Amino acid sequence: MNYSADIKILPRTFLPQNFSITDWENLEPYFIQLLETNITSKSELNCWLKNSSELEAVISEDACWRQIRMTCNIEDKKLEEALSFFMLHIQPKIQPYADLLNKKLLASPFVNELDISKFFTYLRSVKKNIDLFREANIPIQADLNILQLQFGIISGKMTVSIDEKEYTLQQAAKFLESDDRNVRASVYKKINDRRLQDKESLNKLYTSLIEKRHQVAINAGFLNYCDYKFSELGRFDYSKEDCFQFHDAVKQYVLPLVNEIYKRKKNRLNLDSLRPWDIEAHAADEKTLTPFLTEQELIEKTIHCFDKLHPFFGDCLRKMKTLERLDLSSRKGKAPGGYNCPLAESGAPFIFMNAAGKMDDLTTIVHEGGHAIHSFLTHPLELSAFKEYPMEIAEVASMAMELFSMDHWNLFLPSEEELIQAKEHQLERVITIFPWIATIDKFQHWVYENPNHTIEKRELMWLNILNEFTPDALDVSDLEEYRKNSWQKQLHLFEVPFYYIEYGIAQLGAIGLWMQFKTDKEKSLQNYCSALALGGTKTLPELFTAAGLNFNFSPNSVKTLMDFVHKELLLLQKQ
Repeated sequence: MNYSADIKILPRTFLPQNFSITDWENLEPYFIQLLETNITSKSELNCWLKNSSELEAVISEDACWRQIRMTCNIEDKKLEEALSFFMLHIQPKIQPYADLLNKKLLASPFVNELDISKFFTYLRSVKKNIDLFREANIPIQADLNILQLQFGIISGKMTVSIDEKEYTLQQAAKFLESDDRNVRASVYKKINDRRLQDKESLNKLYTSLIEKRHQVAINAGFLNYCDYKFSELGRFDYSKEDCFQFHDAVKQYVLPLVNEIYKRKKNRLNLDSLRPWDIEAHAADEKTLTPFLTEQELIEKTIHCFDKLHPFFGDCLRKMKTLERLDLSSRKGKAPGGYNCPLAESGAPFIFMNAAGKMDDLTTIVHEGGHAIHSFLTHPLELSAFKEYPMEIAEVASMAMELFSMDHWNLFLPSEEELIQAKEHQLERVITIFPWIATIDKFQHWVYENPNHTIEKRELMWLNILNEFTPDALDVSDLEEYRKNSWQKQLHLFEVPFYYIEYGIAQLGAIGLWMQFKTDKEKSLQNYCSALALGGTKTLPELFTAAGLNFNFSPNSVKTLMDFVHKELLLLQKQ
């Protein structure tokens, strides 16, 4: 592989070097200039596309930095106001111009001279955006952008007190690994009781989001937001029916494996019944894994781990460290969750996390590191639009990196026993995540196909779906109040609706790449990078093909891949 992490800021040829977005008045002239440009040849069209791409990159990076700064410090009102200003006073005014520019592109007689092998997916997306655009949705979408921020603001303020010390919910989750069952149960209940304090606020917020999203769909000529969102997300290569088939496959081929994992956990912990606060606990012969103590240690060990896989991977994180594109530790006043945010103009992305010294934090950093490598690989593509890759392949990038990196987790864990334990935990997680993915996805289908439901009906349907994907080996008795509101912890429902089935599709792809990795490491890493470097210039099935995979999440495919993971897990358990 011949890739470089020596990422370069995109040179500006259309906008002034010192230009920055302050208000709509200083930005609008560039849209007008693009709109009024007379395109008389293919070369002029290419120049126009590059100028449009440059403008898109500058706007995207500005918006991303506003988002990053706000999530890093949700208590700073000025940062919240800066993001809100963009969403209310700049983004809505961009949309009509974006629609006009899309129409100008497709109306050009020279568009047929573009290389269809490179431009097909982009032009398909442009046509889709034209079809979906409605003036009436601009103010609604602006409202949605602001409302969606409220989840992070509400959740970021949630803390609990343990032994007279205050912890964020992410930090408190570390106690769920305690070998003292009373401590685990107490902390589990404290976390859930704290969530219930904001139950009404989050219900009200979600109801408002549903109402506005449904109106967007109706305005665009759809029966419901589910159908609208499938189109907006560019799900050209699979349908709602495929999602339902995936749900059934999870019940048929994954849930029995989860049940087996939980039964083994119960036996190893010597318990009469396995409760939700026992899932992360360790057996008497296991240690509580602490892969790092400080943020700096997490960074250095992850870089070393990536170096072992391929020097390019390590160089990507090293570059991000140099550019201060990492904010990893959990703290009060920080939004929950974790993400990798691509930065379209400067290139090197930003990783945001809430690490608290848990094993899951190691999984998160290598996951987000996979996203970051994707950002590095696509940055050289000539148009910003080419870097807008399908989310399903984006999650293959991250989830495959979780599996690739396992052999080098000895850098975080000092003994062979701990390494085996960590790998076993990871493969269990690969299996146990599927029921939650199916639960969240099935819930969203119901929510948006029944937009006028009551809160009581929502709670009931969530509980029914959750129970459908809960293994028999887990004792959830007397926890109904917690469980019927447990959907409220899922950020995606509030901030990125319908973005969840991607994790299931991608996990299958990641397992496929790991199967390759187990037999030919170099070939699998080459396939991985080759596919990711294509960005969004190919269809989703073509990107899977480039990675040496089949785009297939039918029941038979799910069974084959889950059998492989189960076999690998059993081998670890025998060591």
